[in-house]
Amino acid sequence: MKEPRPRSLQWVLVRRLILLQAAMLLVFLGLLTLVLFIAQPRLLVDNEEAAVIVGEALSRDGNGQLVLRETEDLKEFRESFPYLWFVVRDQNGQELRQGNVPEVYAGGSGDGLLNSVDRAALTFAQNDLRPAASFANLDTPAGRVGVLASTLSSRAENDGVEVNIDLQIELARNPDGTINWLRIGPILVILTVVMLLPIVIVMGFTTLVTTPAVVRRSLAGLVATAEEAGAIDIDNRAVQLPTERVPQEVAPLVHAFNRALARLGEGYEKRNRFLTDAAHELRTPIAILRTRAELLREDPESQRLLKDIERLSHLAQQLLDRQVLDHSAGSREVVDLVDLARTLAADFAPLALEAGYELSFEPAEGKVPVSIRPQQIERAVANLLRNAIEHGGGAGTITVLVDGKGGLEIHDEGPGIPSGERERVFDPFYRLRPRPTGAGLGLNIAREIARLHGGTIEILDGDWRGTHIRLQLPLAQP
Repeated sequence: MKEPRPRSLQWVLVRRLILLQAAMLLVFLGLLTLVLFIAQPRLLVDNEEAAVIVGEALSRDGNGQLVLRETEDLKEFRESFPYLWFVVRDQNGQELRQGNVPEVYAGGSGDGLLNSVDRAALTFAQNDLRPAASFANLDTPAGRVGVLASTLSSRAENDGVEVNIDLQIELARNPDGTINWLRIGPILVILTVVMLLPIVIVMGFTTLVTTPAVVRRSLAGLVATAEEAGAIDIDNRAVQLPTERVPQEVAPLVHAFNRALARLGEGYEKRNRFLTDAAHELRTPIAILRTRAELLREDPESQRLLKDIERLSHLAQQLLDRQVLDHSAGSREVVDLVDLARTLAADFAPLALEAGYELSFEPAEGKVPVSIRPQQIERAVANLLRNAIEHGGGAGTITVLVDGKGGLEIHDEGPGIPSGERERVFDPFYRLRPRPTGAGLGLNIAREIARLHGGTIEILDGDWRGTHIRLQLPLAQP
């Protein structure tokens, strides 16, 4: 079964933000529509407001003549618009005017069409200095009158920016005057979509562009902490992850991870100390046992006992070596790998000859300088040579080869290692074939030594007979 791919927090946030913005926009438009439907507001611009205020201030005197009351609204409006003028005419033709009425409007509102309309806006061309005006037929305390008004006598009186808004919305109606929603409903939906779609597209695009950058910047500290966590291994298990740049919501997880690392490190140290102490303690009774066994008379049983004691001693030494690797310290030395391999080959030559092998040494041309801890590398190569002697079949040639790339190879002509077992043989205590000698730690210790030096150990593939194992070490920098 395919493992599900983890979701991206960044894109989850982006999608949810887009949906949230779209929902908020729809809710806002719905509330705005509801408010407008309930309030039925009227948008009044300056000239229209002037006509309304003048109409509310009209009345008649005892003789039935039109008079203008100085109301508070009219007084405040005059202070805001000192150039206010207007012409008022009732149904009987009686007229009242104030202010500097432009010549084009001096004739008043006139008769005919203007007497039958509700309101109208009168404008001129852009380069014409005659001002725009507003006309309205209003029901006032003085009766129904037509009011023609403006806040300017000439466009030259404008001191800044003048904005005139004239918004007229007429809906389809039934013969009885009611709104025909069946006809205007689809049109309103289309208009709403046309108006909202650009806004949604712009908001979505902006979210897609900006949100990933914002989220990426916000999570940069978490990503850096994750990279540091990925670099933790057995050699630097005491490292603690920083929490300075981690988001507050994730900080408890990082603290818990640091505490877990500390507990694991403490447990690992306790286990190492136990194994090291056990290996040390084993060496003394093994030495006593060997001494007593050597005092026995020589016979096959005593010889087997000595071999078993030697095996036990070797196992204790390997356990001690394995624990010492975890506390590897000290400076490295630049050593000629050819000289080191030659010395080890000479040391193991008697053992190889005694076991029935021939030993061959093939050095590289010139020196091969490597930066190593000599004792550890000698231990690794010794384990590889001992492994070749024990598992090489007791015949043929064991070859020690050094090349100029920092590689040291050991070849034998034994039964070899199956390809499916070439990684498992490096596991501690794993043995390909049961033998009365060895403990299954030699290859594991050799690989660990190579890793601590930045090198590798691998079993090579080829059509040759036996096993070819290569220790690769980094060359020393000049």
